[in-house]
Amino acid sequence: MHFRRLCGCSLSEDTSRHLTTTLGLRRKNIMITCNESEMRGVNVLRNPWFNKSSTFTEEERDRYGLRGLLPPRVSSVEEQTSRLEEVIASQTTPLGKYLILDGIHSSDEAAFFRLVIKNIEEYMPLIYTPTVGEACQKFSHIFRYARGLYVSIKDRGRVRELLKNVPTHDVDMIVVTDGQRILGLGDLGINGMGIPIGKLALYTACAGISPQRVLPVTLDVGTNTESYLNDPLYLGLKQKRVDGEEYYALVQEFIESVRERWPNVIIQFEDFQNTHAFELLARWQDKVPCFNDDIQGTASVCVTGLYSAMRVTHSKLSEQRVLFMGAGSAATGIAHLIADAMEEEGLTREEALKNIALVDSKGLVSSQRTDQLAANKVTFAHDLPLASNLMDAIKIFKPTAIIGVSAQAKAFSKEVIGLMSELNDRPIIYALSNPTSKAECTAEEAYEWSDGRAIFASGSPFAPVTAHGKTFVPRQGNNSYVFPGIGLGCVIARPTMIPTGVFLTAAKRLADLVSEEDLEKGSMYPPLAQVRELSAEIARSVAEYLFDKGLARAERPADILKAVKDYMWSPDDPHFVCGE
Repeated sequence: MHFRRLCGCSLSEDTSRHLTTTLGLRRKNIMITCNESEMRGVNVLRNPWFNKSSTFTEEERDRYGLRGLLPPRVSSVEEQTSRLEEVIASQTTPLGKYLILDGIHSSDEAAFFRLVIKNIEEYMPLIYTPTVGEACQKFSHIFRYARGLYVSIKDRGRVRELLKNVPTHDVDMIVVTDGQRILGLGDLGINGMGIPIGKLALYTACAGISPQRVLPVTLDVGTNTESYLNDPLYLGLKQKRVDGEEYYALVQEFIESVRERWPNVIIQFEDFQNTHAFELLARWQDKVPCFNDDIQGTASVCVTGLYSAMRVTHSKLSEQRVLFMGAGSAATGIAHLIADAMEEEGLTREEALKNIALVDSKGLVSSQRTDQLAANKVTFAHDLPLASNLMDAIKIFKPTAIIGVSAQAKAFSKEVIGLMSELNDRPIIYALSNPTSKAECTAEEAYEWSDGRAIFASGSPFAPVTAHGKTFVPRQGNNSYVFPGIGLGCVIARPTMIPTGVFLTAAKRLADLVSEEDLEKGSMYPPLAQVRELSAEIARSVAEYLFDKGLARAERPADILKAVKDYMWSPDDPHFVCGE
């Protein structure tokens, strides 16, 4: 194994061969031992994998040629963390804090992940939703540090050549987007790169996948957003989007190329437009280990929330009637997983599907509609009367739960929540759209308008709410509860493909980890501060499922949870030690 495989830096082949003879590696505590290295002096300080900034010890400063290149006093890790927290706190806007964190990420990865892990509930909304939405919109104007891989439509025929420029020899996780449907913000083109970068930061912070074993990727096939095409600072191709078979040919070349170089890599599709999202899953999910987080990860975390709600209402999921505000990839992905869960409880598929309905921009999805329905909606087009809006749809369908994935702010009005409260003693109100500006309602609105009876979850974070004599602690139904553990479980098992059962397995395990105390406070999810422990448990369950189903290519460990924890990287693991 070469030095480059762990550190991601480029050394000469002679140096690499020399270092190989003195290499020491521990699976959890990645450590490189060598007699000599090109990583000395400013090269160490400029490499985020090796840089420890002011915390280099006196001995390390002499050994690595750092004497005089740093302020003379050695800082403790705690002092360095406090210093950086102070700088972040000094910023008055979320985007300002995001930029400081991005700078730390690009200069000292261990310090960055130490900060995020310590302050996960405070910093996650900064490095991911909702702040990442604004960062993506302004990506070309705030771009400072290159990270990841950019593959454009002009690179067709030479993607393998581009991959040679990526210095990392072992990649476990790729998150890839084409930027066409970023959060609820639409076509951001190349600016969507902030999403894969943020998502993979969460894979590391939440599940311990080493930052040297992940790769964010953006496929640039153009953009149809005129403001970007006319923006002189826009960093992507200034052309309309390419579509059709030319588009799918580029994706195919990319998938085949990365699987050729990294045979064990897991590929996560992120923020693709609905048609492409479903088509890519249809083409690839049975061929390579891949999944779409918007469809399947969102489904898993939402079903977790429904399982938790069933513990509150003392009922079964198979007894619920679920109405979606929104009918895109997230809605139908969740709907199908709900149907899977209902089948597990004894319903037929037909019975389960009849308990689920969708509302799109034209109203209730019904077989009586005369317009052409998208393929993903047809399954849920029941024989129901026409309804042009959500209120009428609720009157017709009489749901026990409404789930918002429409990116339509305030869609859950006072009248809507009032009607749900008339129909149900404990109405389930899940406003899952993000960022916060797109939420169907706020936590305060849900509790106030339901007289404190709503079971609420959201896609963006909301502060605790005191209403009707009780303090509620709503928790964000964020995909980060499940996708890091799912990815980690797949890395451990090395599956040939990732079936739907993985996502139901993750949902059930996470729901089991919600305490009675959490439920009493109105929290349908555990505290996010526990996310690394939660991810380890989910990873174990996912890996067990894959081993049990005969889909794993890795050898089954005697103790899967131990194997998971042994794999998990920590920012306090040693990076490298040079011998005498």
